[in-house]
Amino acid sequence: MAEPTVAPATGTTASTTVEPTTLWVERTGTRAYTGRSSRGAEVLIGSQGVPGVFTPGELLKIALAACSGLSADFALSRKLGDNFDATIRVAGDADRENEVYPQLDEAFELDLSELDEEARERLLVTVQRAIDKVCTVGRTLKAGTKVTLSFDIDS
Repeated sequence: MAEPTVAPATGTTASTTVEPTTLWVERTGTRAYTGRSSRGAEVLIGSQGVPGVFTPGELLKIALAACSGLSADFALSRKLGDNFDATIRVAGDADRENEVYPQLDEAFELDLSELDEEARERLLVTVQRAIDKVCTVGRTLKAGTKVTLSFDIDS
């Protein structure tokens, strides 16, 4: 069954058949993998210190920052115009004893100099609400999630 999609510019609902995206990683060498999607995207994944690859933890952080940016994009473009610049930095050190990231910190870099103080505050509240409401990655990290693992073994 097709999922309804919402067109942000008009707020109208359209029924579109969208195939679910399949994701996987393939081993390409010692501690090296390529992440792939059925839409043709690729990302190189490996150990820290290997040039040209992301670690899984870095991808987690990038996913959080990208989700926040995408969640805020409509509110920001409505107020700042379609060509606004934004950088979202994300950081957080791993607790290697427990192998978790106990805290991830995001910082939006935006030029809001064209807005007065009241307009800036209203926009930032709107952006925060949008992120809190629709950033699936952030919401999942805050709530925690159940992860299952199975094995498909050739015998």
